[in-house]
Amino acid sequence: MTAPDYLKRILGARVYDVAIETPLDAAPILSKRLKNRVLIKREDLQPVFSFKLRGAYNKMVRLAQAARDRGVIAASAGNHAQGVALAAQKLHCKATIVMPVTTPQIKVDAVRGRGAQVVLHGDSYDEAYAHANALAQKRKLTFVHPYDDPDVIAGQGTIGLEILRKHAAPIHAIFVPIGGGGLIAGIAAYVKRLRPEIKIIGVEPNDADAMYQSLRKRRRVKLDQVGLFADGVAVKQVGVETYRLCRELVDDIIRVDTDAMCAAIKDVFTDTRVILEAAGALAIAGAKAYVAKTGIREQTLIAIASGANMNFDRLRFVAEEAELGEHREAILAVTIPERPGSFKKFCELLGPRNVTEFNYRYDDPAQAQVFVGVQVQNREETERLVRGLRRAGLTTYDFSNNELAKLHVRHTVGGHAPKVNHEILYRFEFPERPGALMRFLASMSRGWNISLFHYRNHGADYGRVLVGMQVPPRDKQAFTAFLTKVGYPCVDETRNPAYRLFLG
Repeated sequence: MTAPDYLKRILGARVYDVAIETPLDAAPILSKRLKNRVLIKREDLQPVFSFKLRGAYNKMVRLAQAARDRGVIAASAGNHAQGVALAAQKLHCKATIVMPVTTPQIKVDAVRGRGAQVVLHGDSYDEAYAHANALAQKRKLTFVHPYDDPDVIAGQGTIGLEILRKHAAPIHAIFVPIGGGGLIAGIAAYVKRLRPEIKIIGVEPNDADAMYQSLRKRRRVKLDQVGLFADGVAVKQVGVETYRLCRELVDDIIRVDTDAMCAAIKDVFTDTRVILEAAGALAIAGAKAYVAKTGIREQTLIAIASGANMNFDRLRFVAEEAELGEHREAILAVTIPERPGSFKKFCELLGPRNVTEFNYRYDDPAQAQVFVGVQVQNREETERLVRGLRRAGLTTYDFSNNELAKLHVRHTVGGHAPKVNHEILYRFEFPERPGALMRFLASMSRGWNISLFHYRNHGADYGRVLVGMQVPPRDKQAFTAFLTKVGYPCVDETRNPAYRLFLG
């Protein structure tokens, strides 16, 4: 399809039977901080709290009546599922939704509440997608794709139509979250046709960047693993049509980490008192990263708040990470002399800053290892603090961006274990479902002793687990085979200085 074809489809899209024309709200506090005018397109205000109902309804309303009578099926981690369920309710047709087992309960309940049948299958969207396709063929149901369909893309493109209708003044850039690419493809198809000077910038998580990798390699790339924190965009491979449109129309893609998404959730809450889900705040995080990278000032930036289906249990983790994402907490490891007065001197060097966390355990009669969290204003203050401590002769590590330190060491007790031989340390991501731990343990050799284990439920769709194991060098090949068999994403942390200082 050509650009004029999409323009016509978007102008004729049937979305307002179920969707509302969402506001373009100013974010005054964030705008002041970024020295640019930031506007937020509030798709979180839709009846299903995300933009997904636009594309789902536009696809389903155009189906032949016979197809609707047989019913529809979709695969989704939640937001597309709710859109399909609402569209089916409106059009009086049956809907079956296949969702990963790891989907937050709030989304499962919302889909069932719309009258759709929910089938839980697999740990990821890809497994749910494959099962949904099999069921579609078996039951002769119409598959409603979440992104790789012209009618779905056109439905999402009505967001671009609304933006230009509401804001005729100059716009520097529109920031759009990317999962499979349907939202950004639709917005770009409309905006670039009418206002080609406006930059269309996609935003993806560092650990789910299928579109970024595809555009960089000039072919559709399938990722081996995707991070699940921003479950709404946890897609291993983008669509054929969405890739084609993005290759032609998207100006740039920015990648951000979990800390940045959490900070963006807090930013939007500060300005609107609304709590977005991680994927919903992705575009805001991207806009902030773009300003930091380019240094632009006095420009109008629009970010799509794509959804607010947040799992309440996840808020604890978001609150902790938001401070790190805004560089308002420094996580440091400091070596101080084990003698009278040294602790007082250390506190004096910290100055009037608020200490958020302090961990110490006696180990060596000559020196002490201190793990400390300190409130700061920005990254520059952290760097000044580290320099000041080092000038005072204190060996200091900045662990503010060290995942092992942030997720595990700060919550782990027990100290060093000098009598544990051949210990290796790995950080795993377990799917948050019954049986995941037993699957891990059942895959292990009986000869390997677990010497350290730390798990803390953050309310996320996957558990973060730190495991120390005593694996003799002769078992290196067998251990590699074990990692392959268990199949969980993992990182070798044996040489991480946070482990060496506090646990090794």
